[in-house]
Amino acid sequence: MSQPVQLPRWIDIGLLPLWNLCVALAVAGLVVLAIGQSPSQALSVLLQGSLGSARGLGYTLYYTTTFIFTGLAVAVAFHGGLFNIGGEGQAMLGGVGVALFALWLSPFLPAGLMLPLVVLAAALGGMLWAAVPAYLQAWRGSHIVITTIMFNFLASSLNVYLLVNWLRPKGSMAVESAAFADSARMPALHTLAQSLGLELPSSPLNLSLLLALLACVGVWWFLWKSRAGYALRAVGSAPRAAHYAGIKPRMQVLLAMGLSGALAGMVAVNEISGVQGKLTLDFVAGAGFTGIAVSLMGRNHPVGIVLAALLFGVLYQGGVEVAFEIPGFSREMVVTVQGLIVLFAGAMATVSAPLFARLFKALARKEG
Repeated sequence: MSQPVQLPRWIDIGLLPLWNLCVALAVAGLVVLAIGQSPSQALSVLLQGSLGSARGLGYTLYYTTTFIFTGLAVAVAFHGGLFNIGGEGQAMLGGVGVALFALWLSPFLPAGLMLPLVVLAAALGGMLWAAVPAYLQAWRGSHIVITTIMFNFLASSLNVYLLVNWLRPKGSMAVESAAFADSARMPALHTLAQSLGLELPSSPLNLSLLLALLACVGVWWFLWKSRAGYALRAVGSAPRAAHYAGIKPRMQVLLAMGLSGALAGMVAVNEISGVQGKLTLDFVAGAGFTGIAVSLMGRNHPVGIVLAALLFGVLYQGGVEVAFEIPGFSREMVVTVQGLIVLFAGAMATVSAPLFARLFKALARKEG
């Protein structure tokens, strides 16, 4: 079996991802050219639509917020030696938690009390949903990938059942809950700007972005500065050695999946409390699976995850503009281009590593 390629950290987390992104864009450009479109025009529209205006940037950062949460969720589980692909279901149960708390308490509580409860409900819903596969893995030997996949479907079915039979207002044909009171709505940034006398175009960007950035700092501190984080990473790297060192692997599995589920559940704060203002059927919309690519591209580090989430935010918002502005460029073509970038910059991230290792060794010999 081949050994993993060892590279200096500045190459591994800096130069190599940038190179992979350039290769991905080049291949995507060839595909765009093959379907009879101009790569330069598509790239220009994509960047202009996502970063070229305050409104476009607001939408880009809104998508980025969701992808930060799901990317962090995958990364925390990965450092514990687990591959959590159940972020979709955990985010959905976070939304159920938000809806239950908001519909129950928001008519009676002010925003100063309600919003922390909304955040707590989202994290708790995702955490409890992730705890069941964690228990099955730690005490029953069930494979975490299989159980988290199945729990995605179970979460979707549970969400449908609750909306159709319990949370939908009487007489309504729409499969969605009643609207939350204003105290349960995460403030939008353009609304806050207006209260300060500033003028910003409306967008779904809200204060959840600050929560996502705080979550990045918290995950960094927990994993690399705390004893609990060290124990979690020890179990993820070498479970048997960690066991002989006095660390209980089963409890670390529960901890890793619990934190992972809580982070995935925070998607509901951005989507449900910040934008929708009610529980809907498919508010996650694949963000849990996108988080896997975000985490891989970000090397499972909070800083890298922020950058990768921003890239995917640009692709999502810019892709909508490309499909709208360029005749003949369908949404399916946009998804194809996005998939190529995931393939080359995420799944095949280490393919170019041996080349960089040889170049680095040759440069070191030359300087020596």
